[in-house]
Amino acid sequence: MSIEEIRASAEHKMLQSIDVFKNSLSRVRTGRPNPAMLDVVQIDYYGSMVPLSQVANLTLLDSRTIGVAPWEKGMGAKIEKAIRESDLGLNPSSQGDLIRVPMPAMTEERRKELTKVVRGEGENAKIIVRNQRRDANEAIKRLVKDKLASEDDERRSQEDIQKLTDRMIAEVDRLVAAKEQDILAV
Repeated sequence: MSIEEIRASAEHKMLQSIDVFKNSLSRVRTGRPNPAMLDVVQIDYYGSMVPLSQVANLTLLDSRTIGVAPWEKGMGAKIEKAIRESDLGLNPSSQGDLIRVPMPAMTEERRKELTKVVRGEGENAKIIVRNQRRDANEAIKRLVKDKLASEDDERRSQEDIQKLTDRMIAEVDRLVAAKEQDILAV
């Protein structure tokens, strides 16, 4: 494996960890409802547990309500029960074929709690990026030890990887700041 391949691999892994972080941020509740919040809800569908989005259509009905339209008539009660029993603190109500999931207003205390959660997720993402930097640097040191690269190449590539790491950490910080702003907006 060459230095360039190691750097490309490190960049790819860092970008993947940023994508995972973005995905986890989309599940954190803000003042507005987001159908992605219900992705964590699992439904018993003929003996196997599947995400809610695979058995129903999720839409925003208005600024405070998510609509869940099951694809099969018999699934309504199971979906309603699963949403109610999830740790999201939601209380769905059935209206014919449509299940309405109203979002309760968030208190100031809850908003501050969620910003702490977002910061914690951000720190975890930074740790993952730094671990990938360490792994890349160790791989480069092995190349130098095996005499497949020079010490100058090692120093240059470590600087490149550090710049890449700094860029990724800045992106995590930007995402955290944007999400905090989103949560604290009333």
